[in-house]
Amino acid sequence: MQHSVDQHSVDQVSVDQHSVDQQSAEPQTMLLPVFGQPPVVVVAGCGFGGLAALKGLSRRFDVLVIDQNIYTTFQPLLYQVATAGLAPSDVAYSVRAIAGKYGARFTRGQISGIDAAARLVSLDDGTQIGYDYLILATGATAAYYGVAGAAEHARGLYTRHDAISFRDVLMSGLEQVAGSGPGARLVITIVGGNATGVEMAGSLAELRNVALRTSYPEIEAGQVLIRLVEQQPDLLTPFAPALRRYAVAQLTRRGVDVKVSTGIKEVMPDSILLASGEILPSDLTVWAAGVHVADGARQWGLEQGRAGRILLEPDLRVRGQDRIFAIGDVAAGADQALPQLAQPALQMGRHAAQQIRRLAGGEPTVPFTYHDKGIMATIGRSSAVVQLAAGPRFRGALAWLAWLGLHIVTLLGNRNRMSALINLSWRYVAWNHGGGLIVGDEQPPPARAVGSPGPGGEDSLAHPPDGAGVL
Repeated sequence: MQHSVDQHSVDQVSVDQHSVDQQSAEPQTMLLPVFGQPPVVVVAGCGFGGLAALKGLSRRFDVLVIDQNIYTTFQPLLYQVATAGLAPSDVAYSVRAIAGKYGARFTRGQISGIDAAARLVSLDDGTQIGYDYLILATGATAAYYGVAGAAEHARGLYTRHDAISFRDVLMSGLEQVAGSGPGARLVITIVGGNATGVEMAGSLAELRNVALRTSYPEIEAGQVLIRLVEQQPDLLTPFAPALRRYAVAQLTRRGVDVKVSTGIKEVMPDSILLASGEILPSDLTVWAAGVHVADGARQWGLEQGRAGRILLEPDLRVRGQDRIFAIGDVAAGADQALPQLAQPALQMGRHAAQQIRRLAGGEPTVPFTYHDKGIMATIGRSSAVVQLAAGPRFRGALAWLAWLGLHIVTLLGNRNRMSALINLSWRYVAWNHGGGLIVGDEQPPPARAVGSPGPGGEDSLAHPPDGAGVL
């Protein structure tokens, strides 16, 4: 789509001007592209996929990045922020800075509509932006699968805000337990036995078993109860059976109550109702049971499949569209079910950028092929599982070091890498010597009265299994 400058001179504003005036009551219209200028590519979302696409388009096109946040988040380490091991700034990086590095521009906003015929996207403030090519990389949010009360009472772990909020409520709960005597307790339930759920449970157990001794000497390990609930018969179902069993054994050894083949019917402010009818107390419920595309994507007029994921052609263009691509968690693979992980998003982002370069050069597109490099998950200090796609499967300290090294290296920015390395080193080496918990603003404590046994009566973890509190 091309517009002459004179035709739309009354309505046209620059991207930079929009960034300053975004709070204005009058919605603005950015009409791009312009005759004689490079093709305009709008990248919506700056997660793993959006960043990979941005890098692939670097200085070849007029690229505009749109994101509802001014920072990009390294989601794989959000659970470390939630459990007071990393600072929020360790996992965040300025979108404006990364866009500038690759010769792109940035505007803050959220897509509310797409006019594919006119090649315009609309933002939530009414702004309209023209494009030659559009890449949708807006990610996903928590999927509650119709479980009553889950959206209202469970806490997700998909954004930086989620992690900070959970950490602050967790610290408030620990403060309340510390001031309420030996009969008080704090019950935490993690729903979902995938990598996020396992890593969150392991990290909470580590906080309880190691950090409480010095940071909260008034609290005994048995006063903080950690439960992991999974509907399937196993944790970490994408992994080999031996690695799944290892994960369960390690979590149990750390004092986590692992419940598999257990469905949840309802989440309440201070408890959970299992599919069996049993009610268990739960002061804090973390939802890590899967994701789906945000409801706003329904307004885009694009064909969607399971969990709201946008349906694609083999080259990653949206089905029925010749200039719109979708990548990452928001997209469904044409011929293969792609996992909603960082590696598929990165590869899809690079491929989409390559196809736009081919189209702009008058060449045909080529199909996308996902190259599986493997998966990994950590359970705690000196304990992780690694399953390479074409190679060995290993666990324990070596797997943990591999996990740690990869996550540090893939953080954006040297400052973030150094800060995360220092904070994680302190967590894994010096937590038991005192201090080190990263705290924030005080929040209201969990709803259930401290010391109350809750709706389910005396919980099975009032006396943790042998070995709890010792790593």
